[in-house]
Amino acid sequence: MSKPTMGGRIAWFNCFAGIAGDMALGSLVDAGADPAQLLRLIEQLPIGGWSLDFEPTMRNGLACTRAVVGVRGDSVVRTWMHILGVLEEARLPDRVRERAISAFSALAEAEGRIHRRSPAQVHFHEVGGHDTIVDIVGSAAALELLDIDLVGSSAVATGTGLIKSSHGVLPNPAPAVVALLTGIPTSGRDLNVELTTPTGAAMLKAWGSRHGAMPSMTIESTGYGAGTREIEGLPNCTQVIIGTTSDRDGSELLPDVSRPLVVLEANVDDATGETLAHALEVLMDDGALDAWIVPIVMKKGRPAHLVSVLTDPALATGLASRLRAETGSLGVRSHEVGRWGAPRMRSEVEVEGIPIRVKVSPGRVKAEHDDVVRASRRLGRPLIEIAARAEAAWRAESEEGLEGEDSDEPDPGQTPT
Repeated sequence: MSKPTMGGRIAWFNCFAGIAGDMALGSLVDAGADPAQLLRLIEQLPIGGWSLDFEPTMRNGLACTRAVVGVRGDSVVRTWMHILGVLEEARLPDRVRERAISAFSALAEAEGRIHRRSPAQVHFHEVGGHDTIVDIVGSAAALELLDIDLVGSSAVATGTGLIKSSHGVLPNPAPAVVALLTGIPTSGRDLNVELTTPTGAAMLKAWGSRHGAMPSMTIESTGYGAGTREIEGLPNCTQVIIGTTSDRDGSELLPDVSRPLVVLEANVDDATGETLAHALEVLMDDGALDAWIVPIVMKKGRPAHLVSVLTDPALATGLASRLRAETGSLGVRSHEVGRWGAPRMRSEVEVEGIPIRVKVSPGRVKAEHDDVVRASRRLGRPLIEIAARAEAAWRAESEEGLEGEDSDEPDPGQTPT
């Protein structure tokens, strides 16, 4: 098992010619993601009628990989809830599913804002077909195969002029691209070409932890994903650089923009503790990012509980309905919040031969509760002891790995060369 570091492994996209879904996917394969393993993961999607090939090509003298998605008879216009169902049904690794859902959620939020409708009611046209689903899930799967914890990008290039879409002629960059790139550095090029697509912008919005100059990192590989057309004077491709961040506490990669989220709230004065506990469990299973209960006192001195849910805006409508149904509340309030999330990585350690997953963020490591419970029962040891041992094991492995990286001294008895 490789030694973990606080910074984690990063994929940094250099978007000097913009970014699209196929360009991101091609760059990750060019950087080392195995195509055969990638296809096996994408094939977990409960949809057919697609194919995926990777072709070596050149763009202005740069060797690139082009991801080519073939589609047969895909005329379905999908809603965000339809796509969410597809992603949740697929037997994908957790992080792949989470990344794919977050990218489509960002698209739904942007489209909903543009068309003044709920994200759950958004109908995807160009970005709802097999090709976009394969691009997003494929890119998320490629990040997993490369063991990527963090995603960053340079300033994102955009074009000018007008472009054609299912809604008619639109300004370039498209409104969805502008909405998704809010808070992310951009650079305009005087080219009447759609350099950055909504799919590419959604990936950066949902997955990126920092945007701007290339972070401090130890480079391991790089790859180039080709765009469809040749552009005179500009290599039409996206570059990705894979490596390990040398920022030991992860502070360099803290997000520079907040992620918009929604808090749902309901005051409940006639539900049992068992009902409230079940409501929290169901809400989390339905996609809530967090859920909690606070005791309150309502009018006439009635004891009650405030049930709160933190969610992505695209899931807010469905979770509000679930909150009402599970608690019996007659109404649910909502308000928007921003969240600056610290970068985090996942690792695994062993306690007396039992694997335990841990989550690592700057300055903190926390053992996965379910794994700790399982190990506690098998070993007959207290829960807090198992958690402490797992977290200490990760710190010991981390320090051992850093000492190996930092040491330039030759082994005793060896002659320096």
